[in-house]
Amino acid sequence: MVISLHRQVSDYIDKLPKEQSAMIYAVLEDIKQYGLQAPLVSIRQIKGKLWEIKISQTRIFYVVIEGNTMVLLHAYKKQSQKAPQHEIETALRRMKDIFGN
Repeated sequence: MVISLHRQVSDYIDKLPKEQSAMIYAVLEDIKQYGLQAPLVSIRQIKGKLWEIKISQTRIFYVVIEGNTMVLLHAYKKQSQKAPQHEIETALRRMKDIFGN
């Protein structure tokens, strides 16, 4: 699987403590190698084509395009049981930029 990161996602990950960012990049490498069935990868559908990866306290919204390209749209730190609506809306706006809808 090919993974493309929105600039906000890479900036967010790079600002985390080294242990956390290393863990996230390791999970992303597993996804590149094994796909979404990689061990220890937890995902859930948010809305339509928008999905979420759960990595410790970090949540990353993504969309899969062209069969095997995963675009990471938005990342944030989990602070509540449900994904905050403004975080979802940010990811949906970025997804619309990709699909043009």
